[in-house]
Amino acid sequence: MKVALAFASSIAIDGNTALDLCRAAEAAGFESVWGGEHVIPPDSIHSKYPYTADGKIPAEPDTPIPDPLIWLAFAAAAAPTLRLGTCILIVPQRNPLILAKELATLDALSGGRVELGLGVGWMKEEFDALGVAWERRGARNDEYVAAMRALWAGPHAEFHGEFVDFEPATCSPRPVNGDIPVLVGGDSDAAIRRAVKIAQGYFPGEGDAERLAGLIAKLRQGCEDAGRDPDSIEINAMFGAQMADPKAGLEQMQELGVGRIMVPAFFFAGPDGMDRMQAFAEQVI
Repeated sequence: MKVALAFASSIAIDGNTALDLCRAAEAAGFESVWGGEHVIPPDSIHSKYPYTADGKIPAEPDTPIPDPLIWLAFAAAAAPTLRLGTCILIVPQRNPLILAKELATLDALSGGRVELGLGVGWMKEEFDALGVAWERRGARNDEYVAAMRALWAGPHAEFHGEFVDFEPATCSPRPVNGDIPVLVGGDSDAAIRRAVKIAQGYFPGEGDAERLAGLIAKLRQGCEDAGRDPDSIEINAMFGAQMADPKAGLEQMQELGVGRIMVPAFFFAGPDGMDRMQAFAEQVI
């Protein structure tokens, strides 16, 4: 079982704290560190956040949310064994050619440690502020991933699609292993279909074991319907409520077939956070 430190960039927003957190996580036995994103949460948000009962995002307007790729690049050298992931990056908000270069550069500098956790976004107001079309963002996301993979596959790549269209061009550097693993985030049927279609990993936001089991069953059925081995998609699961009894929670996740638990870094925020992280690691990792 892999143990990841999720949303790490949200509790370590200054340089020294970010480096200390990553070094402590590596020493404790965490396998990876992850950063999430919102570019600019508008003051007025009417879109429903999908992971709370009231549909409100658990953050204030001025809550720091560092850019995950810049944060991960800063932290990468401090902990040379940790994998580096985004949980999640809102791909349809970004230029895919620039994003391909950013991800490949970070992967090359870190020795092939990058994983792209992605989502298509839930906050229409943010898309509006960025001047990016909200409609067909799912199709845009999938085509962006295809275009990036074409660039990563080799020099003189070209791509001709609905949203991306370029003549032969070269992205250099390219990922160390020829590609960057993609994790699809989300609990919707569309997210599950997307994971089956394009991803090496699936990261639902659901932490309740019974509902999580239902999502995993849907994913496996989707793979079978598509002629894909269900075990070829790694399950990444939020480890939130399970922190009340981490050992039991770990066993529960193993029984569900989870390959990586995503432990929110918020559990280790505050003055004695590193001590609590070490205690968790001794008990679970």
